[in-house]
Amino acid sequence: MSDIHWLGEDGCHHDTVVGGKAASLSRLASQHTVPPGFAIAAVPATRDDAVASLAQTIEHAYRRLGDHCGSTQPAVAVRSSALDEDGCDASFAGQHDTYLNIRGADALVDAVRRCVLSASSTEALAYRHQRGLPVDDVRMAVLVQQLVPSDVSAVVFSANPITGSRDEVMINANWGLGESIVGGIATPDTFVVQKEPITVSWRDIALKNRMTVMTDCGTEETAVPESLQSACSLTDAEILEVAQLAIVLERGVGHAVDVECAIARNTLYLLQCRPITTLG
Repeated sequence: MSDIHWLGEDGCHHDTVVGGKAASLSRLASQHTVPPGFAIAAVPATRDDAVASLAQTIEHAYRRLGDHCGSTQPAVAVRSSALDEDGCDASFAGQHDTYLNIRGADALVDAVRRCVLSASSTEALAYRHQRGLPVDDVRMAVLVQQLVPSDVSAVVFSANPITGSRDEVMINANWGLGESIVGGIATPDTFVVQKEPITVSWRDIALKNRMTVMTDCGTEETAVPESLQSACSLTDAEILEVAQLAIVLERGVGHAVDVECAIARNTLYLLQCRPITTLG
């Protein structure tokens, strides 16, 4: 069996090979705008040498991705995709490492190694204990994708996580990369959208002081330009487009979803789709 599986291809559709996160995106790639990339098949999370043996294979895949992107050293996002991650019972949100704006083959292999080892961290193992999941022989797949230089990022819930209403979509949005939202470094704008008929029913435009941006060799938190701090991060048309994406995904997979997406140069990209695990 291959160690590398490309998003959108049949071999990347299987949770038991590339984990829930990568498999979900792969299955959706033919219908939605998903950044190109590949998944590294699951390896033991406790073996520091597990990734080293795959270094040449990863480097070859990175060069192939670069050819597709028109760059010799494309900026990529490196994300965990454990075999039991992003399931209906446990999302593992924030438990495993993510690395953004990784450039160069050596840096990529190192980021993949650290991502794999994060599955055996004290915090990740405690999370497993709390949910009754196995802590022995944990295996981690890793997702590598072209990094979208987001103008705006959003985290979207196809059911309202505050009220529990399944008739509403909730959107949190901020300027720049999505880490400012998922990492809690900024208070995002919040929008509530009614599903039928699809209309914006509530909005709270926050004072957005901080955002996450790309640098020459990674990312950093920086101040939002003053002119944008109190400005609405999404137009009404973008709010409805993002909400519609969540609605379509929910209908397609058959359950409420937690979605991460980004808008860059007026194009909406799907970055992640997983079940909401906190609804009653």
